[in-house]
Amino acid sequence: MLRKLALLCLALAIPAVGQTTLNGAGATFPYPMYSKWFSDYHKLHPDVEINYQSIGSGGGIRQVLAQTVDFGAADVTMTDEQLSQAKVKILHIPTVLGAVVLAYNVPGVSGDLRFSAQVIADICLGKITSWNDPAIVKDNPGVKLPAQSIVVVHRSEGSGTNFIFTDYLSKISAEWAGGPGKGASIKWPVGLGAKGNEGVAGMIRQMDGAFGYLELIYAAQNHIPYGTMKNAAGNWVKASLEGTTAAAASVKNMPADFRVSITNAPGKDAYPISSFTWLLIPMQSKDQARGKIMVDFLTWMLDDGEKMTAALDYAPLPDSVAAKVRESIKQVH
Repeated sequence: MLRKLALLCLALAIPAVGQTTLNGAGATFPYPMYSKWFSDYHKLHPDVEINYQSIGSGGGIRQVLAQTVDFGAADVTMTDEQLSQAKVKILHIPTVLGAVVLAYNVPGVSGDLRFSAQVIADICLGKITSWNDPAIVKDNPGVKLPAQSIVVVHRSEGSGTNFIFTDYLSKISAEWAGGPGKGASIKWPVGLGAKGNEGVAGMIRQMDGAFGYLELIYAAQNHIPYGTMKNAAGNWVKASLEGTTAAAASVKNMPADFRVSITNAPGKDAYPISSFTWLLIPMQSKDQARGKIMVDFLTWMLDDGEKMTAALDYAPLPDSVAAKVRESIKQVH
């Protein structure tokens, strides 16, 4: 009996034959979606484990370039210079669409606030410093706004969410474009930094007067109010799957490498801070088995994973983009 028990314990201690682990790292923006996908894929393929570290887009790009992970993830596309540093060709594979929302914690205000483009830029530039500033009052007739100082909360590390938001700011404000500019890491004129979407959400919840930018699901899950924005067509829109999809529809000719910006998109229904997010996939995997698994996962993502997006406040890839992705992943080996 003891011998049988010892053999059973030994069997349990030995890893399953053929177990393969893929490691990835990067963006926090799509982390809730990727966690769901990787978990569900593992249930279908118990011999495959996909580990993902939510460390920000900058970290994902650095690690995929250093070849310390099997794939990276980012909400900002790699630059030509970064791609030139890669030892193997890296593909940008769009996975879902998401929205960045303007979240706030204003004492005494629980309903939606409206934010026009210039007001958003002036808050981030430090030119509007109080919640009862005339420009904010003008956007929000009938709302009693307090004489509360505004505390801008931004990401402290290199981040794709940073890039999406500052890309938008650079399009709607010449002063921002000529000053801080756009990038995964920038020098913020004002505010406090927090790590990850999780950190920004936590700081906004705790701090009276806070104003910051978050991926939609982080605001929704944490029950943080977020604003309605005036889009490029002059309409007031709140973040939604339909608005994000409308922004994606503004891309008439998708580049072959999928590196495209859809912030401040035209269209009466387009939500202005929308973006694709990408997996950064080395075209040549570390070995043939990993390459096959990556192709199989990406195919499953297109066939089944895209159907799960709405439940987590992401929008699926447009059919035309998904068809191009399906062709692109044939390059992975």
